[in-house]
Amino acid sequence: MSNAPLMPMATAVWLVENTTLTFKQIANFCNLHEVEIQGIADGEVAKGIKAYNPVISGQLSREEIELSSNDENRPLQIKNTDIEISNTNKKIKKYIPLSKRQDKPDSALWLIRQHNILKDSQIAKLVGVTKNSVTSIRNKSYWNYNNLNPKDPVALNLFSQKDLIEALEKAERRVKREKKEKEKAKQVKEISNIE
Repeated sequence: MSNAPLMPMATAVWLVENTTLTFKQIANFCNLHEVEIQGIADGEVAKGIKAYNPVISGQLSREEIELSSNDENRPLQIKNTDIEISNTNKKIKKYIPLSKRQDKPDSALWLIRQHNILKDSQIAKLVGVTKNSVTSIRNKSYWNYNNLNPKDPVALNLFSQKDLIEALEKAERRVKREKKEKEKAKQVKEISNIE
């Protein structure tokens, strides 16, 4: 098989519906059998497949289709097989219904009680509230503190268990680093006292 277009069957459907190319030209371009292209034209093959436009996707040009339409012995040439597919996992803020918004402060309280090594900024990022809210919950000065019920945020689907584990590992590394720095400072102080 040579360079085939993206989604060959859907591309073949579009070429049959929108061009005057021969079945052989379409079959060769899409790496399909000529009988399949005949079946697409007759409506027997690819009934539920939505046509895919190879011109819009940049795999064919209008000029290429015109040239091959005028000369039935000329094969279609794919324009570009390196289609860029981006895989940026941007975290999209999803809408939280009013009935679920109370879950955020409840979850922050749960994290404060269960995992007190987490910084306020980490809890705020995980739960999706402000750092000031987390700090006021920790200090028991939150405006609605008496009505808060600690709830597991993973069970409420505010974030995944993986996110929580990563945050805890980061917090543990920070605690170890701070402990080492304190020990180092203590040693330096003892050495300076001896001298």
